[in-house]
Amino acid sequence: MMSTAKTLLSLMAATGLLVACSNTEQAAVTAGAGAGGAGQIRPGSQEDLVANVGDRVFFDTDRSTIRADQRTVLDRQASWMQQNAAVQVTVEGHADERGTREYNLALGQRRANSARDVLVAGGVAPARIQTISYGKDRPEALGSNEDAWAQNRRAVTVVR
Repeated sequence: MMSTAKTLLSLMAATGLLVACSNTEQAAVTAGAGAGGAGQIRPGSQEDLVANVGDRVFFDTDRSTIRADQRTVLDRQASWMQQNAAVQVTVEGHADERGTREYNLALGQRRANSARDVLVAGGVAPARIQTISYGKDRPEALGSNEDAWAQNRRAVTVVR
């Protein structure tokens, strides 16, 4: 009987902890929603860029030239940056896992520079744009197949 009571009390305590955890999480979500408005995206933020323009362009294997189907993303980014004149960005260049680390760092830098050049041609002041290469060190997709490699050959514009 005593053993059953202890087990029952343990189960009730565990249930209470689970309920408390879910309430704390809900309270944090509610508090966050009240602070900045429910579902509102701050103009000029990374979230604004991603939601309204897109933050990345993709490249062909071993290439750093901007593909025609990707140029529209950069044109929209340039327009967005003109509308958000205080925004500064870093363009990150990335590569897939194939090739040496050194080669992919250089390729990622060429990709970041190509994206930056399109933004500058679109009217963005060069001083508002930094570039960096991560080569193959920060993959978006894991895997050794064409789908993963295609997702990793990219330049990402990040609001600073």
